[in-house]
Amino acid sequence: MSVFRAAAGSLALYKIRPARVVQVSDKIDIDLGGGKSKRVRPKDIVILHPGPLERLEDLVEPAGELTEAWELLNGEETNLEELASLIYGEFTPASAWATWTRVAEGLYFEGSPEQIRARSPEQVAADQQEREAKAAAEQAWNQFIARLERGAIESEDRERLVEVEKLALGLSENSRILQLLGHQETPVNAHRMLVGVGYWPEEHNPYPHRQQVTCEDPRLGLPPLPEESREDLTGLPAFAIDDEGSEDPDDAISLEGDRLWVHVADVAALIPPDSDIDQEARSRGANLYLPERIVHMLPPQATQVLALGLQPVSPALSIGMRLDEAARISDVKVCKSLVRVTRHSYGEINQRMDSAPFAAIKALTDRFRARRLADGATSIDLPEASVRVRDGQVCIRPLARMASRDMVTEAMVMAGEAIANYALSQNIPVPFAIQPAPDKVETPEGLAAMYAYRRKMKPSRSSTQEGVHAGLGLTCYTRTTSPLRRYLDLVVHQQLRAHLDGRELLSFKQVGERIAAVEPLNGAIRRAERLSNTHWKLIHLKRNPTWQGEAVVVEMENNRATLLIPELAMETKLRVRQDLKLDSRLSVALREVDVEDQVVWFRPLG
Repeated sequence: MSVFRAAAGSLALYKIRPARVVQVSDKIDIDLGGGKSKRVRPKDIVILHPGPLERLEDLVEPAGELTEAWELLNGEETNLEELASLIYGEFTPASAWATWTRVAEGLYFEGSPEQIRARSPEQVAADQQEREAKAAAEQAWNQFIARLERGAIESEDRERLVEVEKLALGLSENSRILQLLGHQETPVNAHRMLVGVGYWPEEHNPYPHRQQVTCEDPRLGLPPLPEESREDLTGLPAFAIDDEGSEDPDDAISLEGDRLWVHVADVAALIPPDSDIDQEARSRGANLYLPERIVHMLPPQATQVLALGLQPVSPALSIGMRLDEAARISDVKVCKSLVRVTRHSYGEINQRMDSAPFAAIKALTDRFRARRLADGATSIDLPEASVRVRDGQVCIRPLARMASRDMVTEAMVMAGEAIANYALSQNIPVPFAIQPAPDKVETPEGLAAMYAYRRKMKPSRSSTQEGVHAGLGLTCYTRTTSPLRRYLDLVVHQQLRAHLDGRELLSFKQVGERIAAVEPLNGAIRRAERLSNTHWKLIHLKRNPTWQGEAVVVEMENNRATLLIPELAMETKLRVRQDLKLDSRLSVALREVDVEDQVVWFRPLG
C-alpha cells in the first residue's frame, strides 16, 4: 500500500488507539477522543487512512465478509487498503480502522499496516480453540465468583478455594479471590470466607496448621523392650493420678516408709539418642494437646507399651528421695524398675487424702512446698479450664483447686529438683529449666494482684548450665517426668539411662543442640494450644447465645475493665460507666462472638 502522509483529518494509529490528525507542523496534534488531545512526533504514529475523518465517533464498523476474505487470500500477503476493500468493499476511515482491529486481534490476519499476512487454517483453528477455552474459563470463573458472593459453592469450586485455604492456614500471603472480592488478604478474612461459603465447617480449627506444627502422629515402628536388669518395685502400691480422660499417664507416685518414689515411663528404653524415632520426636518437640485430639510426639503405640498403668506391669525409671529436716531433698536414688500402677482421677484421690498413703505423701509435699515458698517461689492461682471436644460437643470444665492435684504437682517438682542435683553431682549434661526472678518479687493475693504479677514474670528457658528457677523457688531444676510427651524430658531420661548403664553420655554441646532445636517448636505448640482452646470456647459460646456467668475485675483503665471469667478461664474487656473495684464480681451475658477473629463481647447484667 502507499504510505500516507499525515494531514488534517487523516486517521492515525497511536499506540493501540485510533487518533484523528488535527494539525501538522514540526509536530503533529492529534485528537484521541473524549476531549483528550496530544502533540506527538511523526514517528509516534502510523497513518492508516488519508481521510477525511471528521470525528472519531464515525469509526463504526461497516458490514463485511471477514472469513471469505481470509479464505480468498489463503496465506498470501496484502496491505491494509487492499484488505479493507476485500472485506468491506471500500476503503474508508471506518473500514480501515475495522480492518486494522481485525489484524491486531491476530486470529485471521497478522502483520503491520504495510504488510499483512493471512494466517493458516491450522493456526486459526488452534487459536479459536484456545480462545473458546479461555472464554469458557472466564465464564466459569465469573460464575464461581458469583456463587461465592451468594455464599453457596458447588463441589467443583473446592479446588479453586485451595488458594484461600493456604492463606487461612498461614501457608501463603496472597489470594486472588480475596483481592477480586475486595477483601484484605489476611488469614482471618480467608478463614471467614471459607466458613461463610461452607468450604470449612464453622468449628474448623486452623490454628495448629497456622502455627506450622505437625498435625499427624508419627508412623514409625517401635523396637521391642530390651531384656535388662530392673529393680522390682511391684510390691509398692503406685498411683498414676491425672485429670479424667487422660490418655497418656507417664508418671506415678509411691511411698516406701519416708521415701517418696516418683515413677516415670521408661521411654528411653525404646528410644536411644539419634534413632529414627528420637529424631522424629526432636522435630516435633512435644505432644500437641488440642481440645479435639492429641497429636503425639512419639508413635501412639509407645503410649500403649510404656504409659504407666496400661499394662499389668510397666517398665519405669524410678526416682526415690527423702526430705531432710530443712525440707531439702536427700538420699536420691535413680533406678530402672518394674512397677505395678493403678490409675486414678484427681477427684477420686481427693476423697482419700486423709487415708494412707496419701496423707503421708501430702505431708511430705506440703513441707517441700513450704520450703519453696520461703525461698521465693511464686504462688499464682488463676482460673484454668479443661476444654474437650467429644462427638462434636464442646465441654468446658473449670479445673478446681484440689489437694490431690497440688500433691502430685509438688511430687513432680521434687523429682525435677532431685534429678537436677543428681545430674550436677554426677556431671551428667541435662537441659536445666531456668527462670529469672521478676524485677520486684511480690506475694500477690487475690485474682487482680495475681493477674498483674503474672505479667511481670519473665519467661523460662532451657540451658545446659544450671540456674535459678525463680517461679519454683529452686536453685536448679530440670523437667523429667513427662518423656512420653516432652522431648527434653526424654533427653534427660536418655542421659540417666546412659549413666546407669555406664555408656557414653551426650555432650554438653549435643544437649545444647537439642535445646536449640526444640525450644522454638515448643513456643509454636503452646501458641497452637492456646489459640485452639480459645477457638473452641468461642464455638461453645456461639452455640449458646444466651450464656450468662460471673466475671472478676482484675484491671481498670479509663472506664475499661479487664475481666476474668472463671467458668471459662477466659479474659475479656468491658467498657463500664464508672471504675469498678479490683476483685469485685459482676454478672455478664454474652453479646457477640467473632470466631474467626477470636473476639468475644459481653455485656453487664443488672
